[in-house]
Amino acid sequence: MNRFKLRTPDAPRVGIAAAAGLAAVVALSGCGAGQLSQTAVQQPAVNGTTTNVGQISVRNIHVRAAQSTDYVEAGRDVELLFVAVNGSPDTNDKLVSVTSDIGTVTLTGKTDIPPNGVLAVGEPDGQIAPLESAETADAAEARISLTKPITNGLTYNFTFDFENAGEGTVSVPISAGESPRREAAVEAGEETGGHGGGH
Repeated sequence: MNRFKLRTPDAPRVGIAAAAGLAAVVALSGCGAGQLSQTAVQQPAVNGTTTNVGQISVRNIHVRAAQSTDYVEAGRDVELLFVAVNGSPDTNDKLVSVTSDIGTVTLTGKTDIPPNGVLAVGEPDGQIAPLESAETADAAEARISLTKPITNGLTYNFTFDFENAGEGTVSVPISAGESPRREAAVEAGEETGGHGGGH
């Protein structure tokens, strides 16, 4: 009898410890699962948006503009950057035009896209190395002469017209880019080392 009486007080403690251990495992499992789910839905670290027009996939579409005030004013020229990939194994295509209600888009350079080929328009920050390894990459440029003010945080409609794939419209964001950010800082009077304090 005494043996049972001595062991009885330990039983609740063992039960509590086991329950606490189980709760900790469940909590850790929940955290892990949440992190995995979050990672699974994260988008690639690129500046722009993506759309498909027929067999053409247009990727990393964004306007690159240095902005040092509330708006990038009308009258300025800014860049439109994107990569167009022809998913057809046997049909050539060509980017005929890009239009937008924020300004006139002027294309320069070759805009043909061979079967399974790539058309790189502009030079996205940090995206050059992958493009160099592409099977076919014909560089081109697209400049926008703004007729309306634009600002970061908003998106603007652009319509891409391809010779064979047809037309597609997509909402495009603004990105300052690496070089224009530095230019905007200079325009705003922020010199490098301005946070400094080496005194």
